[in-house]
Amino acid sequence: MTGNERLTAIAGAVLIVLLAIEGATIPFLGGLLTVHIFVGMLLLGPVALKLASTGYRAARYYGHSPEYVRGGPPAPAMRFFVAPVLVFSTLTLFGTGVALIAFGRVGPLSLLHKASFIVWVGVMSIHVLVYAVRAARRVVADISRDRVGGAALRQVLVLASLGAGLVVALLTLPIAEHWRHHH
Repeated sequence: MTGNERLTAIAGAVLIVLLAIEGATIPFLGGLLTVHIFVGMLLLGPVALKLASTGYRAARYYGHSPEYVRGGPPAPAMRFFVAPVLVFSTLTLFGTGVALIAFGRVGPLSLLHKASFIVWVGVMSIHVLVYAVRAARRVVADISRDRVGGAALRQVLVLASLGAGLVVALLTLPIAEHWRHHH
């Protein structure tokens, strides 16, 4: 369980950095649309890793794994409101972003992308505020001498998620450039 908690924290830390870059492009989309799209595609790998690591924890908890049951559930508000809305808005935000790249501004995609961002940024902010200190401690513990088994695997998973996101971002770069010039 400790290894999964640390993986989730490290994935979250990577996401915070990349999301800050992505967020910085929003006020300047006219000139930074290609960067916005590139970083958005790069985020797909780490977002998938974070969803997988938290999904794994939930599956183990609800599957009655003794170690995860002892760890206990998240606070009720986080478990029943923030988490489901965060997952749904994340999938909607990134799904509509990918769809916009693939299809352009057809139908309500752009509006749905913007609306899901508004919902997502609110619940993501709550999530970060609740877990930031705990996550920071776990990241520091994992990179310090307080090693828990699986540290190398966690590093490989994080690097692989970044690598996968980078491949997608590089493959979509020509599409992003074309989209920017024609939309």
